[in-house]
Amino acid sequence: MQPNLLPLFPLRVVVFPRTPLPLHIFEERYKEMVGEAIRENTEFGIVLAKSDGIVNAGCTVVVKEVLKTYPDGRMDILTRGLRRFEILGLNEDKSYLRGEVQIFDDDDSGPAPAELREKALAEYRRLQEAGELQAAEPEATDAQLSFQLAQAVEDLDFLSILLRNRSESQRLEQLTDYLTRQAPKMRAAARMRKLAPLNGHGAAPSGMSG
Repeated sequence: MQPNLLPLFPLRVVVFPRTPLPLHIFEERYKEMVGEAIRENTEFGIVLAKSDGIVNAGCTVVVKEVLKTYPDGRMDILTRGLRRFEILGLNEDKSYLRGEVQIFDDDDSGPAPAELREKALAEYRRLQEAGELQAAEPEATDAQLSFQLAQAVEDLDFLSILLRNRSESQRLEQLTDYLTRQAPKMRAAARMRKLAPLNGHGAAPSGMSG
């Protein structure tokens, strides 16, 4: 890997620093890319893939564990987010995409105020205890707590905004507001998940498409 070119893996997912991401690798170009990352213990970048291309920011990951390998070269791996980056340019010389990137971190000096952390975590716990969040247990001591809590959010556009925000205080405020506003929708979705198995015919409830 050229020092200034980062291998890129476009996916319909947003990963954050210090959060886990399991992946199933099956395309030949990504078998090659991940194989190199494992052999050389290097990073590759996860970028959000959209219908009109890729988002120009992402997060690097490192392979922490190869969970399973298959005879045809496919593999199940566990990665962990490391560093956020912006894409300055793209390179297509290899079978997989690479990017000239610039690593960035928060502009904040020091941790977010304790009241912001407590408010965000309290809202998260409230939804978690109600069974309306399905995500890995957050590391509450992480200085960038917002990244840990964001694992429970499924809105990729919102997650992309959080990833690019360079203020932990602002991210906590955005996340708390989002969880508060989304709570009724999450409750409705949780109720539907519980009711669905009760439908003996396996059809969608009246008024909903299958």
